[in-house]
Amino acid sequence: MAKAIETLEQFYRNKYGMLSEDFFQHEGQFNIFKIEDRMYSGMASPTFIRRDFHKIMWFQGDNVFHYGDRSIPIAGNTLLFFHPYFPYTYEPLTADSKGYFCVFNDEFLKDNFRSNLFELPLFTADAYPVFALKEEETTEVKAIFEKISKEMNSDFRYKYDLIKNYICELIYFGLKLQPLNCSFESSNAAARITSVFMELLERQFPIESTAQRFEFRSPKAFADRLSIHVNYLNRAIKKQTGRTTSEHIFERLISEAKILLKYTDWNISEISYVLGFEDQAHFNNFFKKQTQTSPTRLR
Repeated sequence: MAKAIETLEQFYRNKYGMLSEDFFQHEGQFNIFKIEDRMYSGMASPTFIRRDFHKIMWFQGDNVFHYGDRSIPIAGNTLLFFHPYFPYTYEPLTADSKGYFCVFNDEFLKDNFRSNLFELPLFTADAYPVFALKEEETTEVKAIFEKISKEMNSDFRYKYDLIKNYICELIYFGLKLQPLNCSFESSNAAARITSVFMELLERQFPIESTAQRFEFRSPKAFADRLSIHVNYLNRAIKKQTGRTTSEHIFERLISEAKILLKYTDWNISEISYVLGFEDQAHFNNFFKKQTQTSPTRLR
């Protein structure tokens, strides 16, 4: 069976055998850790699983990080953002691995952004925010994490307010590094329709049970849900993204299919069902057309 989403409470209990001292008292349940401490504790790589919280990491060393169905090799100094859209893990840490990572949930920054956190380019459904840092960028990122760590160990009454500002600084720093291949929403109708479409598409994932099913598989299904004509939906999506509605649906469908094939013990018939196909043969043909390989071979 697919693994459930890991909560912050489970993260602390599973990885560290404890909860932060003020876990239940502090809104947002923020904490920061040194990668060296995790390495010296003998902890293995994290389980490939989705989390219901965010993680921001400055990593120094060589490794391979696995985001969803992609594997991203890194070297040197890297800034990484992890969010609940994708399961992730990474290879075992080497002796020279260093850095920091912090964890927090949506509540922690709820008042710090005028828009939803997931509307930022770093946290969209198709984002893989992994950034190689130059020397001067490393100095800046390291300094922010060190200030966060210092505040966490202080008795300053307003330390979490200050830490929120530091986290926002990291997010905006990442946004400056983000390739300009996406932009904030405009106020036109096509942009609003595209935003709602993407939200409805992503809301159907992750698929965590064989009783769950991907229902909106066609542009018409989305158009009916939005109470607009399918041609209007298609024009809006194409105008805003340069890609067709079906391309967005198929890409997300294939991404989830790869995850289920690689990381669950469900048989292919069960996977084809939860992804909305009436029979396994239809799923096999679709998968091979999109990936040039079969589900069995990928598994």
